[in-house]
Amino acid sequence: MTHLRAMTGLLALLAASAMSSSAAFSEMLPDPGFGQPTLAGEWWATPNIKFEYKPGALCGMVAGGTAQPWDAILGFNGLVLKKGERYRLSVTVSGDPGGPMRALAQKAAEPWTAEGEIARAVSAGKQTLNEDFTAAETHAKAQLVFQLGGADAPWRFCLHSASLQTGQEPAAETASDAPSAIRVNQYAYFPKGPKHATLVRKDKGRVEWRLLSASSAQVASGWSKSQGRNASSGLDVHIIDFSGVRKPGEGYRLVVGDDTSPPFSISATAYDALRADALGYFYKVRSGIEIREDLAGKGYGRPAGHLGKAPNRGDTSVGCVDTRTARKVYGEAWSCGYRLNVAGGWYDAGDFGKYVVNGGIAAAQLLGVYERALHYSGGASPAFADGLVRIPEAGNGIPDILDEARWELDFLMSMTVPDGEPHAGMAHHKVHGNRWTVGPILPHRDRELRVLHRPSTAATLNLAAAAAQGARLFARYDKPYSEKLLAAAVRAYQAAEANPALYAPYTDGSFGGGDYQDDDVSDEFYWAAAELYLSTGDVAWLERAKASPHWSGPVFQRDGFSWRSVAALGRLQLASVPSKLPKRDLKAVQVSVRDAAESYLKDQRKEAFGFMYRPEKFGWGSNQSLIQNMIVVATAYDITGDKRYLQAVRESMDYILGRNALGISYVTGYGTTYAQRQYSNMFAASTDPSYPAVPKGALAGGPNSGLADDYAIRKLKGCAPQACYVDDARSYSTNEIAINWNAPLTWIASFLADAP
Repeated sequence: MTHLRAMTGLLALLAASAMSSSAAFSEMLPDPGFGQPTLAGEWWATPNIKFEYKPGALCGMVAGGTAQPWDAILGFNGLVLKKGERYRLSVTVSGDPGGPMRALAQKAAEPWTAEGEIARAVSAGKQTLNEDFTAAETHAKAQLVFQLGGADAPWRFCLHSASLQTGQEPAAETASDAPSAIRVNQYAYFPKGPKHATLVRKDKGRVEWRLLSASSAQVASGWSKSQGRNASSGLDVHIIDFSGVRKPGEGYRLVVGDDTSPPFSISATAYDALRADALGYFYKVRSGIEIREDLAGKGYGRPAGHLGKAPNRGDTSVGCVDTRTARKVYGEAWSCGYRLNVAGGWYDAGDFGKYVVNGGIAAAQLLGVYERALHYSGGASPAFADGLVRIPEAGNGIPDILDEARWELDFLMSMTVPDGEPHAGMAHHKVHGNRWTVGPILPHRDRELRVLHRPSTAATLNLAAAAAQGARLFARYDKPYSEKLLAAAVRAYQAAEANPALYAPYTDGSFGGGDYQDDDVSDEFYWAAAELYLSTGDVAWLERAKASPHWSGPVFQRDGFSWRSVAALGRLQLASVPSKLPKRDLKAVQVSVRDAAESYLKDQRKEAFGFMYRPEKFGWGSNQSLIQNMIVVATAYDITGDKRYLQAVRESMDYILGRNALGISYVTGYGTTYAQRQYSNMFAASTDPSYPAVPKGALAGGPNSGLADDYAIRKLKGCAPQACYVDDARSYSTNEIAINWNAPLTWIASFLADAP
């Protein structure tokens, strides 16, 4: 590495200390403003950065063509970070023409643990950036580094000031930081639906509440009912019931003493917008196609990602993992001698991986939005519209929901092992980089080598199920495509039967993507057989479904269904999609759905926040798990017409939109206080304002008692289940976005929008 003398002086150090507003503050860098050269320390740089000092700045050229942020570094050693100590990192930077920068206060040896980080795309104008952090561990040898690699062309970087202060006090919580004691659905209640709020209050005595209109006129009043301590939130609460108010309007507020709730509306049509925004999310995360700003919205336009154009290696010709990696992942030297064009599909979540098991259930539930409307909306649902959302296919005579699902169905079929190869007809489990991509970054800038992972039985059956469902829905719009889907579904199921135990292993996520491990595929066999029967009417598929332990066994769980457990989805389809299923069998599956709905309603009645989800611990993606339970109850409403189920779903939605322990709406752009800093490589405005923000209508994962990331562990230790969430991009285990979370959100929003 090339060493540069540090630019500092004793006078500057004394001046910096004197300017501190508290004796507890201490500047750790010897010359924050680069006032004059000194021998007190050293800045160093990798050989591909040529820096020069001038009073007031440290500037230089950074070589282009590097792949990773850490391929070009400017750094300062000799720091010490202490566990539990609070710090403030502050830098002023500029660039010409600009490039990526990550400033990190970190351990000065492997694994280079970062305690504080600032990531930005640097531009010509000066930017002053700050980050407060608390060190999670003591690092006797620490450093401040500026990672500047990843640009295509050379660029000039200037560091105008760099400060790292210790002794910072935690920011005081203000009234605006704390949620209102009155937790409400911050978006909209239904005129004919239940209207409840949860009041956080230790006093068990009843208190008077008032409902005010937008003009502050009193609309209604009443008395709260104490519920005592709520286990899931750890809070003492009351219930406020204002269900008798039915007049539509905006700007309603509940008032209890000095507390005022966030504003909300009463509206019968509000969920039309949520349906469109939740569905519109998928176009923005498409891979392999240019995202047009005139369609996606200002700031969301970008070149096609992973289309094989430099510097991106792309998905147009992807080979399999090498045998060395395969030995570590699968315990065998598996690889393949072919390459596949797997461009297209949706990026799964915050990363750029594309996973067939996640894509299968997400595509199926989008198809389910259309299918549910087809059979239960009386033909009047906007879900049939060609023009519901702004996508390139609008106007082609096919409903937009089917067009969007087709983008993923085509990708799923492209993951099929070719004829003549081992495991022919099976689907590769996933495709992603051979290393994790470091964000923020847009997908067309990703330089990681993309690799196919070994086929799996679970992925193959996801392809079979989703393609079979798509075949019957596309039949009226595109017969050849429908036939192609059905052929792919049959072929995939037969391949899975020939390879019934090719499982995706647990890998600890160290190979560039999530593992999506699953060693029980009996549920996938059941779901795929059910879909093939519903599409063909062939009793051979029904017999396969009946042979499954899931035919008459329990499939509905208190913590919802997911990509790992899809038997419930198969049961819901058999219960709700018209078919030639014998009456005795139809009655049995419909009764099981009704019984599950009754169980969820029983759980809901015990929950002071009104939602139907009562596991011992909240799991990863708890918000989508809750919505899946709501979909079970919504299906019970469809097949029985019992309005108790409709009302229960309406009330459970309150939790998602703000009536929860944290007083936050988990849908971006909906409510007064909503999640907007979710983990994402490309929707990264909370980390770097030059990137697009998380799109309106995106669902955050939600509380996760597992605390599976360092930031959540640091911030949320000892949290009550409902409170195990933080709206921060560093907490991927509580605050990620994902296609298999937005698909059920689209389903339930469409149901709520269409229900009478």
